[in-house]
Amino acid sequence: MTITKQVIFVAKEETIGELKALLTTMVEPSRHSKGCLLYHIYQMEDKPTTFVVIESWENEAALEGHKNSAHYKHYKGNFEQYTAEKYSHNLISLG
Repeated sequence: MTITKQVIFVAKEETIGELKALLTTMVEPSRHSKGCLLYHIYQMEDKPTTFVVIESWENEAALEGHKNSAHYKHYKGNFEQYTAEKYSHNLISLG
């Protein structure tokens, strides 16, 4: 079963650049991870503190493999210092 997630990060005003840099380091390694179907990061034009990650994985095993990768562990160990808020949602495809 495909797993698609939306993760929203709201950066602390003084750490927008740092969070953007950290999230950007996730793109290429994630896209090359086994089972990655989609991995995009967006910065909201009208709210530059807000970043949206949309990711889709072939199945739970692919997502778990991603979570056990070195790049994910680096992100996980560092994002909180730059983030004021974080929200995560699982998405269901309607078509």
